[in-house]
Amino acid sequence: MNLDEFTAANAPTDSAEPFQRENSYTLAVDVDGTVMAKAGSMVAFTGDVSFTGKASAEGGITGFLKEAATSEGTPIMAVEGQGHVYFADDGKKVQVVELDAGESITVNGEDVLAFEESLSYEINTIDSLAGALAGGFSNVYLEGPGYVAITTHGDPIVLEPPVSTDPSATVAWSGTSPDVEVHRSLSDMIGQESGERYQMRFGGEGFVVVQPREEHV
Repeated sequence: MNLDEFTAANAPTDSAEPFQRENSYTLAVDVDGTVMAKAGSMVAFTGDVSFTGKASAEGGITGFLKEAATSEGTPIMAVEGQGHVYFADDGKKVQVVELDAGESITVNGEDVLAFEESLSYEINTIDSLAGALAGGFSNVYLEGPGYVAITTHGDPIVLEPPVSTDPSATVAWSGTSPDVEVHRSLSDMIGQESGERYQMRFGGEGFVVVQPREEHV
């Protein structure tokens, strides 16, 4: 294609939605006030917008999300002002979810890309997974109303309980909560720690989102 065709084919699209996928790997957000986003995820913006490193949900830089490999905080940033901001995370696919009032979703902390300030959120850690993931498994509980964008390696699969999942492939869940099961018969694998040794068992109703890749962080 020539230059005009290239620019036309890849130009941003207009939308009335505040959160939209610009393409499979990029989130476009119409900022009018404040949006929370994963630090370092901004790739471009227009308008009068500022980026401020937030400490955490509770106000401390190490508190928002635990980084499994180091047990240190993964900071988020407040995106404030008026403009259009584009976010991406290491070529992962972007999924946008709109939560109504009273609806909620719990997301692996590594897979939260951005969310509206109108959402209430709380940080939790599944310490019983410390043997499988250094520092445990940090996740973010988000309750609507508002938009949240999450990321996945490849196309996600949404499963209904009862189902067991590999913690390293588990992205999010809603309407259910996991119990951790340990399969000690897999603990003797020579030369490696098997992710399948630890499984998250979901029961009841709701859904679970998994990705076709184990994310070791």
